[in-house]
Amino acid sequence: MPAIQRSEFALALNQVANERGIDPEIVLDTVKNAIVAAYRKDHPDIVVEEYSATLDSNSGEAKIFHNEEDVTPPGFGRIAAQTAKQVILQKIREKEKEAIITDYKVRIGTIVNGMVLRFAGPNIIVDIGKAEGIMPPMEQIANEKYHLNQRLAVYLSEIREGLKGEEIIVSRASTGLLEGLLKREVPEVAQGSVEVKAIVREAGNRAKIAVFSNQSGIDPVGSCVGQKGVRVQAIIAEFNG
Repeated sequence: MPAIQRSEFALALNQVANERGIDPEIVLDTVKNAIVAAYRKDHPDIVVEEYSATLDSNSGEAKIFHNEEDVTPPGFGRIAAQTAKQVILQKIREKEKEAIITDYKVRIGTIVNGMVLRFAGPNIIVDIGKAEGIMPPMEQIANEKYHLNQRLAVYLSEIREGLKGEEIIVSRASTGLLEGLLKREVPEVAQGSVEVKAIVREAGNRAKIAVFSNQSGIDPVGSCVGQKGVRVQAIIAEFNG
């Protein structure tokens, strides 16, 4: 039976194992199950549990067995090759998405710089680097105007299950955005020498921030305002003044 081209198969498997961090044995097992499923399409009356597939990890040659008897049909190699490629590509995509989501999970509660990509109904899709974030209406500032390619800071609010898997929810209305901007613009807040005790915010209108420091010589309010108001003005500018 024709085998999957070694160079193509080995290259794809090597990419999955080394570049994507996926266990090749998991990929091979998934491919075997997919090959049996492909065989079943042409033989719908078989008892699947009685059939198995073997796959040579070096040559990529696939065979179908029924109770240890080789029942591989002529010309099945091409079907097996296509099935293997589809499974490997799917595993690569799944692993990439999983890695991206894992990266952003540890960053929930922080701010990132983003850019408005498109509008999806009432939602705004924001490019946040390796992924896209969704900003639903409740996370938008009511009187803030958004446009394509607009650059803005957003708060990584949560990751939740959506129609197409896990979705990253970002916010412009959260008090977390204001606290994150304080940490970015005020070193004393980032270092912990000035503590943000409370934030009360009417997104798009006004905000009140209570700050505190138990370290002598540090003026918590002055630290946040900055010389000639430069720090607080940088935060205000993020909200378009």
